[in-house]
Amino acid sequence: MSLFSTPLSAALAGTGLACFCIGATRIPDSGLRAIGAAFVAASFALVAVPAHADQFIEAADNATIDCELARGELTRIALVEDGFANVSKIASGFPYNDFQVTHEPVRGDIYISVPPQFASDKVSFFATSKAGYVYRFACRLGGVDAGQLFITNPALVRSEAAEWEQESGQNEAAIRLIEAMASDGVLPGFSARAELSRPRRTGAIEVQQVAQYDGAALTGQRFLIRNRGKEPIALGEEREAPAGALAFAYGRDTLPPGEATSAFLVFSTGGLE
Repeated sequence: MSLFSTPLSAALAGTGLACFCIGATRIPDSGLRAIGAAFVAASFALVAVPAHADQFIEAADNATIDCELARGELTRIALVEDGFANVSKIASGFPYNDFQVTHEPVRGDIYISVPPQFASDKVSFFATSKAGYVYRFACRLGGVDAGQLFITNPALVRSEAAEWEQESGQNEAAIRLIEAMASDGVLPGFSARAELSRPRRTGAIEVQQVAQYDGAALTGQRFLIRNRGKEPIALGEEREAPAGALAFAYGRDTLPPGEATSAFLVFSTGGLE
């Protein structure tokens, strides 16, 4: 009897992964049911993301963007996967109460120049992107060093991911997402980031989430599993995935004492049951 319920899951096994859950298939517990609960628990309590010198902001259509601009220097504002088409601002004609906007047509970026004698400590204007999104900027004036502001609109990414997911079909998309996580690959429209949770231990098994991949309808999580016990653990005999999982795989069938492997979980965006 084959372990794999579909040709896709068999193909996944050829890459060195053991896939145990596709779609709504449920297989009786073989003694390690608590692992699934540990995966869910490990996806919470994430550490903070380090701050960067440049500004990175996620904004939707019609959003107000709170940012910081340099006084007496240039600030570059770039739309990721998009570009500025038009900027609307009030021009007073007086240097102490006006600022300049320069549009760079090749990349679609804009450069904001605020003179040192600018009277207010705030700058506001509207901008329309090439993709048709409108943003309101309400920015504070900060230091005198040139800076950069990168704006990402989730709608641009999600539309690409949604198109890929629809073309692939749910089962195939779930398998390919596991393959991408296993090989540090990139899927169309998906974002990938490190997500380090606190290790959670259940018996001899220690589980820690290390990464998350977000698409439109699918979310993938990568975990690190450690065997803290004194006996090998037959992961290949454990096919019970967390409730609501679309696909689930281990990096190897057997985990010797003191060693670690990866586990991969795919579920519908919005969370597990």
